[in-house]
Amino acid sequence: MNRLLQRWFPFFCWGGDLNRQKLTDDLIAGLTGAVIVLPQGVAYAFIAGLPPEYGLYTAIITPIIAALFGSSMHLISGPTAAISIVVMSVASGIGDLSESAYIGAVLTITLLAGLMQLGLGLFRMGTLINFISHTVVIGFTAGAAILIATSQLKHLLGISIPGGISFLEGLHQLLEKAALTNYYSLAIGAATLLSALLVRKFNRKLPHLLIGMAVGSLTCLVLDGADNGVALVGALPGTLPPLSIPDLSLDTLQALTSGAFAVALLGLIEAVSIARSIAIRSQQQINGNQEFIGQGLSNVIGSFFSCYAGSGSFTRSGANYDAGAKTPMAAIFAAVILALIIVLAPGMTAYLPLPAMAGAILLIAWNLIDFHHIKQIIQAQKSEATVLFVTFLSTLLIELEFAIYIGVFLSLAIYLRRTSRPTIVEVAPIPHNPRRQIKNVARFGLEQCPQLQIIRIDGSLFFGATDHIQQTIRKLTDKERGVKFLLIIGKGINFVDIAGAEMLIQEGKRLKDRGGAMMLSSLKGNVKDEIKGIGYLERIGKDIFFDSPEEAISATFPKLDPNRCQTCERRIFNECPAR
Repeated sequence: MNRLLQRWFPFFCWGGDLNRQKLTDDLIAGLTGAVIVLPQGVAYAFIAGLPPEYGLYTAIITPIIAALFGSSMHLISGPTAAISIVVMSVASGIGDLSESAYIGAVLTITLLAGLMQLGLGLFRMGTLINFISHTVVIGFTAGAAILIATSQLKHLLGISIPGGISFLEGLHQLLEKAALTNYYSLAIGAATLLSALLVRKFNRKLPHLLIGMAVGSLTCLVLDGADNGVALVGALPGTLPPLSIPDLSLDTLQALTSGAFAVALLGLIEAVSIARSIAIRSQQQINGNQEFIGQGLSNVIGSFFSCYAGSGSFTRSGANYDAGAKTPMAAIFAAVILALIIVLAPGMTAYLPLPAMAGAILLIAWNLIDFHHIKQIIQAQKSEATVLFVTFLSTLLIELEFAIYIGVFLSLAIYLRRTSRPTIVEVAPIPHNPRRQIKNVARFGLEQCPQLQIIRIDGSLFFGATDHIQQTIRKLTDKERGVKFLLIIGKGINFVDIAGAEMLIQEGKRLKDRGGAMMLSSLKGNVKDEIKGIGYLERIGKDIFFDSPEEAISATFPKLDPNRCQTCERRIFNECPAR
């Protein structure tokens, strides 16, 4: 019963481990998160084409549900830039709507996307997370960190730059307008960033981001920033999320379903990618199915509380971890504090300068870049480094939602290419070895029998690999080499499909027609059972299967040409006649 409760209600699992210290850490992290999400919620609502309060409502309801039913200890869900853009695009695509009709369409998109996400989670499709490689996550995180930092430079410098432009265009406009820098804004942002860095250096337990923003606000007051062109967050509306009903008319559902699916997929990819990137730092294991369920429920429930589609946030999740959060209670605290601020002190943020927010977010963005793993990936393999750089550049140069797709597809393509070319090693017995050990010919400098070729296949015999394996076998047993007998050591073969079995039949027949034979040894029991299960054991021939290479060599040796054996100088088998 306990296991069932923890499966359907994961908050029972971490809720039982709460103590005063964890709650204190989570409260401090939640306070930091609430302050950070205030301007973000307003900005993302504008991106989605909604009134600003809808971004704040999404920042209250969505993270609570996702925290209770997700698996990540540090993921913070809510409004995000990429989701906001896609929601606006989908809702606007059905025509010119009034404000109330537009809001109804957005709520419908949110409900549909949530139902799709929930369905994927309930059908245990969370294994899709395994197709997002560690390298893709690292590259995507680094690219997103650059985007986050770049988006804050205009606030740091006090420069007016329009939204919705590309990364390169944003950089171009920053350089063009650099001469218009407001040095009051720059001073406030620098004070925030430096103070946060100093606090973190001397005492990591203190809320360095919150202290940094407090220092920035005080700096703004001292410099009289408001009168010198420094932008402030401004006052907030004083209402909690009201109940709402999505537009469930048949025409609206038909018009929005395909777009909602894109929102659902993007939301899952964002949330799971961010959860995994934070988990790499926190050493936590993410349950993909549970994250799907958490995201789905948060959007389904949110659609009835005036929320639009949300997902995991890079900025807020990174800040949550850096602020010392221990459990998902930090997300709940942040949402509750945000609700209290809206209701009790809607004018509290009126004196918070945007450059102070920018300074704090720049530090968060820097912490998102995993330099240690990036260095390891670059030094490891060219293919992994290629995936890293392509994902990183895609994140910067194209729409964010497609960057993950490109990274995943590229990593899958490289994986498929690698599995389609399994390692085929020429092996031979070590001479005069009492255990008759068979080793790599190239590594140990061993002689080979001119009549019997022995190879070891490290990989599976499936449709994608049969061409490479067959070409290699024919090259090693061609007529010019005079090799008519082939022994395949199959301890590294994990499975054989129909295409692989057909290839074995073809090669066995080809060698038999030349007066030779093919043998298989050391196959795993389950692999042999699979061959039998697909009806190919009899067709390949039971007599060619041996338990060990030694048995195969002993059975094959009498079939070799004795005249060639008499003149052979290599004598690598115990069965070879003496000189």
